[in-house]
Amino acid sequence: MKASKSDTDPHLAAWWHPEGDAVRCDLCPHRCRIADGNRGICGVRRNEGGTLRAESYGRVSAIAVDPVEKKPLYHFHPGRSILSIGQVGCNFRCSFCQNFHLVEAAVPSRAIAIDDLLRAAKAENSVGIAYTYNEPTIGIEFVGDCASRFREAGLANVLVTNGYVNPEPLAELLPLVDAMNIDLKSMKPDFYRRLCGGTLEPVLETIRLASKSTHVELTTLLVTGENDSDADIRAVVDFVAGIDPEIPLHFSRYFPMHRMVAPPTLPDRLESAFAIASKRLRHVYVGNIDLPGVSDTRCPGCGAVVVRRDGYRTDASGLSGNRCAACRTALRFVV
Repeated sequence: MKASKSDTDPHLAAWWHPEGDAVRCDLCPHRCRIADGNRGICGVRRNEGGTLRAESYGRVSAIAVDPVEKKPLYHFHPGRSILSIGQVGCNFRCSFCQNFHLVEAAVPSRAIAIDDLLRAAKAENSVGIAYTYNEPTIGIEFVGDCASRFREAGLANVLVTNGYVNPEPLAELLPLVDAMNIDLKSMKPDFYRRLCGGTLEPVLETIRLASKSTHVELTTLLVTGENDSDADIRAVVDFVAGIDPEIPLHFSRYFPMHRMVAPPTLPDRLESAFAIASKRLRHVYVGNIDLPGVSDTRCPGCGAVVVRRDGYRTDASGLSGNRCAACRTALRFVV
């Protein structure tokens, strides 16, 4: 059930229903039953006297202008910058979280108006706005309102997400989304249960649905001893290839963080991931490590480098629109 959010009460949450002396949140697969005065797992949706409220609406904890490649999005307006905002909270509890201070609301947030974000994006010549750093779908009310304004202004909306959202609210948001980077952490259900506090299948369904309606890229962080074996990598690659072999897949190097103390991903594991994935997928990348050739985009038609990357420095001179400048092969790029 979707609650009606009034313009005079933007903090009223959407996607919930009353259930006895509590409320049931319908936004994500946790479907938290929330007693009066309590919050859901995400930490930002609170039952106030039988009404679910979106406490993080209109508040940001982080704001920056990033290269779009940092999201990472390698096939979406290469070389452009994007205004990036984060709030607080998350519906996962990943042991290896890189932004746990945001997830745990250990940083202050401040109120900001959507029009101020729009002015900032225009002043920075940003391609649009990225909802990132924490899990954006738990603040779907603010993301949706902000995305509508940016769409009206002709600017892009980018979602960087764990994909843990129910199909109905996702379907409502997707028409406003121009690109997504979705984490595909593993193809092992136990990985999601044990290390993330969630389940795998809803994430797979998000990828299936999103890939039909917007530009999607995927990221898999290879955690030492957990999801970095050749078999683990092949399982991810096989799933992606079964959806669409042209979806760009990013393998990212893990470093010890938060509660995870396993050593950093070995370079040979990342090289192996690149080799395995390149046999079935058109566009494979490796991040968080300096390895030759693993960040460049090559034309699958003639092999020419169409986008050369050095860190976040990007040379897209090999592109002509969304085609290879050398052989005119059409490529999966949004430019």
